Amino acid sequence: MSASGPLVARWRTLEHATFQAGVLRHVTVEVENAGSAAWRTRGAEEGLFLSYHWLDERGNPIVWDGWRTPLERTVEPGEMLRQELALRAPIPPGAYRLAIDLVEEHRFWLSELGNEPLERDVQVVARDAGAARVFLPEGAEPAPGWLERVRALHEEGYAAVGGSVEREGGPLRRSEPALAPYASGGGRHPRFPHPLVCPSLLAPLEPNAEVAGLPAYQPEDEEPYMFDGRLVITLRSRSGRRRS
Repeated sequence: MSASGPLVARWRTLEHATFQAGVLRHVTVEVENAGSAAWRTRGAEEGLFLSYHWLDERGNPIVWDGWRTPLERTVEPGEMLRQELALRAPIPPGAYRLAIDLVEEHRFWLSELGNEPLERDVQVVARDAGAARVFLPEGAEPAPGWLERVRALHEEGYAAVGGSVEREGGPLRRSEPALAPYASGGGRHPRFPHPLVCPSLLAPLEPNAEVAGLPAYQPEDEEPYMFDGRLVITLRSRSGRRRS
């Protein structure tokens, strides 16, 4: 059943390149204002915005409330809007359904008024890990299989990957409280509250912090990141605490 009334959207086209897991991309849509009210974005959090959801093949939400993109101009009734919007692909790679919609911020999605969102089945591919760089100081030795596990996490969609730190011969000393959160053990933690120490980063990311003299990355710009306590780096000597 077609919507009618002040806010009616009729989606026409969607143009996009290949989606890589976790990567921010721009797509282009065309949509007609088929209602009786003008569309406009009135501020940072007011008015209509382009946005999206990622659903599974049955239509269940995987990522709800995607990035907001303000309308670049007022769209009068009967006019067509062709515009880019930013969206971040979901993690991990796989088959998804992309649903693009307009949202009246803090009020409703147009699909809740009877409009059909623009939906497409999409295959999200593994993220390209070819540009990954590992930031290790002298005397730091990754455990066997560390690089392979890190690469797999990058391909899963994470731009920044870090793990735990141990001192050769045993646990870290009590005199190193800054490294206490990085004790080995545990598993994956995508909301780790500390910088990633001795990280592997996809370009153009660079270390932007230090922890106990070690290169570190404080996540920023909403790039997806992962801490995995099973990824162990052994510090061979105190002299190796300099950034390489």
